[in-house]
Amino acid sequence: MSFGARPRAVLALLGTLGLSLAAAALPASAADGVPTAPTQLFNGYRNCATDADRPTYLSALGNVVVEGIPGTTDATGNSPVSVRYEAWPVADPSRTQTVTRDRATPGYEAKGVLSGMLVDGQTYAWRAQTVAGDAASDWSAPCYFTIDSTRPVGTPTVTSPNYPPNQWNQGGDPVRFTLSANGDDDVTGFQFSWTQPLPVIDLADFDDHGVPQPRDPYADSAHFVRADAPGGSATVDLVPPYGGSGTLTVSGLDRALNPSDTTSYSFLVRGTAPTVTPSDPSPEFGDTTTFTLRPDAALQSRSPVVSYSVHTVNGPDGDRTFDVAAAADGTATTQLTMDGVNGEHVEVTSRSADGWVSDPTFWDIDYDTTPTVTSDVYPEDGYGGGVGVPGTFTFTPKVKGVVSYTYAFDSEPEVTVAAGADGTTSVDWTPGSAGPDGLQVYATTRSGIQLAAYSYSFTVN
Repeated sequence: MSFGARPRAVLALLGTLGLSLAAAALPASAADGVPTAPTQLFNGYRNCATDADRPTYLSALGNVVVEGIPGTTDATGNSPVSVRYEAWPVADPSRTQTVTRDRATPGYEAKGVLSGMLVDGQTYAWRAQTVAGDAASDWSAPCYFTIDSTRPVGTPTVTSPNYPPNQWNQGGDPVRFTLSANGDDDVTGFQFSWTQPLPVIDLADFDDHGVPQPRDPYADSAHFVRADAPGGSATVDLVPPYGGSGTLTVSGLDRALNPSDTTSYSFLVRGTAPTVTPSDPSPEFGDTTTFTLRPDAALQSRSPVVSYSVHTVNGPDGDRTFDVAAAADGTATTQLTMDGVNGEHVEVTSRSADGWVSDPTFWDIDYDTTPTVTSDVYPEDGYGGGVGVPGTFTFTPKVKGVVSYTYAFDSEPEVTVAAGADGTTSVDWTPGSAGPDGLQVYATTRSGIQLAAYSYSFTVN
């Protein structure tokens, strides 16, 4: 099982930390005070358990990282010290393993690695001691952990009383799921997600002194839930993050957070998309139009719509998303300016009071913002003129508010010219060679929007 990128990276670096088995501490000065027992003890990036009857369960791939903060009685001292870790199986205290971390900095976590002695299913105790030269602190109180690297053998089952599979269900209510371990008492909780595969469990964050900040995955109720007893079940009410059909993926977790195989539960939901109605059914580029948003009637009867999310695509500043509050009857209005250079594309979803997000509805209109290009001497897709024969090219807008045109003939730099009061302009051009040629031209509006470009091709006689 993988527990996140940070712990893996820490393990990969352990070889550079100067760890040694049963090694004598490097000489260290005691001038910075008398060594004190290490604090902030962790194993496997999880909290130290000081109760032998309630050990921490760890999934270990051959080793366990133990760590603590060494200290001295001089809080300002920073001379390096050593940290000695001693570990033993609770069932056989005579089998002691000692690991020393040399040149540790007081006030910072110092890591050691226990390996070789670890057996799946066994419980171990360990303690830590700060060493400075010939002086050593008292030992810390023992920590206890049990190795559990075996995944649960069973697969959980998932049922839902209000969204049964293989039939259409009315959306609007949270989906109630019952997750069951089916009596497999190795399972003590569940992980679940609307996406596959299940996200990696991240065990801890780390502060500036390297101290782990362990995470309790079960604090995230959107993805984890404890079973009511080992091998038992749990009930969760979830709102799909999107409308339409849904699939929940579930895995059972043991005390060490080893996952079982996953199972999935899929169900069907009738459409709950809102309706979108513009006041002008055929607006043109630059027009501002009022849109009325109405909730799906069946959805509104289940849980009133409180807001809408409006997403527009390909505007002059890129895609844009904003929320619109709904009235008591679930309706709302919003104004949109048609500023997409290749048409306007709108996507709308509704959100109900209980968090239900509808499937989207779409409204689209296509219009052409490219300029019209004409030339009497060099007709489009035709032959005309000749080398040294000047030709006039006229640019005419298809939309309102054009103030300039930017054009470039093949292999020539761009040129920008102002448009006349009616939005048109003309440019003269003389070819220096015969054969295929062409130009690219686009218009710019008064508000600074660069419209779609047009390609005009012709052949010089």
